[in-house]
Amino acid sequence: MPPEHEALVILTHQQFPELADVPCEVDPIVKGGSDRHFYRLVWPKEAHPGMVLMVYTLARRDNPKFVPATHRLAAHAVRVPQIYAFDEHKLCVWLQDLGHDDLHAHRDRPWEARRPLYEATLREGAKIHDIQESSLSKVDLTVLEPPFDEALYEWEQEYFLTHFVQGHLVRDWKSGQFAPAHEALKTLRKRLANEPRCLVHRDFQSQNVLLQEGNAWLVDYQGLRPGLAEYDLASLLFDPYVTLSMDERYELLDFYAGLRNLDGRLLKERFLLCAAQRLMQALGAYGNLSRNQGKPQFKQHIPAAVANLIQVCAAEPSLEGLLPLFTN
Repeated sequence: MPPEHEALVILTHQQFPELADVPCEVDPIVKGGSDRHFYRLVWPKEAHPGMVLMVYTLARRDNPKFVPATHRLAAHAVRVPQIYAFDEHKLCVWLQDLGHDDLHAHRDRPWEARRPLYEATLREGAKIHDIQESSLSKVDLTVLEPPFDEALYEWEQEYFLTHFVQGHLVRDWKSGQFAPAHEALKTLRKRLANEPRCLVHRDFQSQNVLLQEGNAWLVDYQGLRPGLAEYDLASLLFDPYVTLSMDERYELLDFYAGLRNLDGRLLKERFLLCAAQRLMQALGAYGNLSRNQGKPQFKQHIPAAVANLIQVCAAEPSLEGLLPLFTN
């Protein structure tokens, strides 16, 4: 066993002395662009069903928010992993092991098989979105990430402009030729900022949904904050990691509208606006991760994200002005 794994086992024995004499295997879980590290801890089944150890850093402001976010979501009956132990000083969290099966793993199955999995996922999302910002106390807001407001939407847009338009496409986004695009960006962020907010997951995509017996369990929700439900919906239904048709997206959108008794027309309109915002954020992330953080594998997702963004801009006239930024 590598020394770093031995150190993790020692830490685990300190938290769970009843397991000190039981052989333990440490299996690193490698996925995503996070600076956190995950390890599956495996004992003989008769000793313990197993758990996942999350080791995080303070490099990101939202990393320490995972534990309070877990407690908050669990209190609202959202399916999230149980926390077995937490060492705030050593930055370690021992979690329920929800297994290997995520929504992303089903991306190539027929729609008839995938649809109920997406519906189960949307049911969990709806539980989060039913929590309105107006119902949150000042104490609640202090332990959440800052809400989506115009400044945050603008930050996401500039992240896209800096790391994708300039960094990846090598285009001068400050050039006067893109003035109409900047007006479209301004209109978009002002429109989104004026909508009433609820609680949102913030990274509601296929790799952050684990599946067990037909039920969806959510992970990576440390970015929990007030925002628009449609931002989460766009994260899931325009996820560049999987392929959905527009008919399938709208079918799921109708299902979600029924869950929450929403006006389907207004939901669709906000959904497309949020999809443009979310896809720009994702493209900025892919550009940054692949160019600046030594994770070139994220470059492979750029074509799908661009194709999705083109599709969104074509479906919503107010977004057409964005196209010159990232198309020829």
